[in-house]
Amino acid sequence: MAGPSLHQSAEPGETPAGRLAAIRARIGKAAREAGRSPDEVTLVAVSKTFEAADIEPLIAAGQRVFGENRVQEAAAKWPVLKATTPGIELHLIGPLQTNKLKEALALFDVFHTLDRDRLAEALVKERDKGAAMPRLFIQVNTGEEPQKAGILPAEVDDFVARCREVHGLEIEGLMCIPPVDEEPALHFALLDKMARRNGLTKLSMGMSADFETAITFGATHVRVGSALFGSRG
Repeated sequence: MAGPSLHQSAEPGETPAGRLAAIRARIGKAAREAGRSPDEVTLVAVSKTFEAADIEPLIAAGQRVFGENRVQEAAAKWPVLKATTPGIELHLIGPLQTNKLKEALALFDVFHTLDRDRLAEALVKERDKGAAMPRLFIQVNTGEEPQKAGILPAEVDDFVARCREVHGLEIEGLMCIPPVDEEPALHFALLDKMARRNGLTKLSMGMSADFETAITFGATHVRVGSALFGSRG
């Protein structure tokens, strides 16, 4: 079944390039107001559930960093897109099962959702076989929600240490998805505090509804989908 299409729903003036320019302008404004350079913030365009035809206009407009939730879905569209456009950087922002790891390593440049020792161990095994390692973010379940993946805040320091000292993995930063019914700033502040405590410089936090707040609290990667692509479905 075909996925949602921008071409069927975009209003006049609401072109992909226009949406991209508007989001970049908002990122720049939020960064400057926080005393930061806009260059410190990477826009990850979340293209999950959208087809290649919907992604290509953003690529044409200069966007090169994209995020996908599922390995299988990404495998259906990104190999061709990456082959035809130099410089594409693909980020895995959804949970990863170890049985999908080899395929994920072939597709993605960055994992945002390292969340358990078993996955860290599987990464090490693939590395020892010669696989190139992606850049790694640890997902933190800042709201301690039972239905959500991620390391609990009280366990973050120990997990970062194990990744470094036991597994020999280089960790770039932390990622979180705040609970929908709570003030996101509290979670962004918590993630920033944990990152600083562990000497981590990257923070993947903030989505379409709250990325400007996330930038205020130090986000280096904001994951924006609906504000770029429109509603899904």
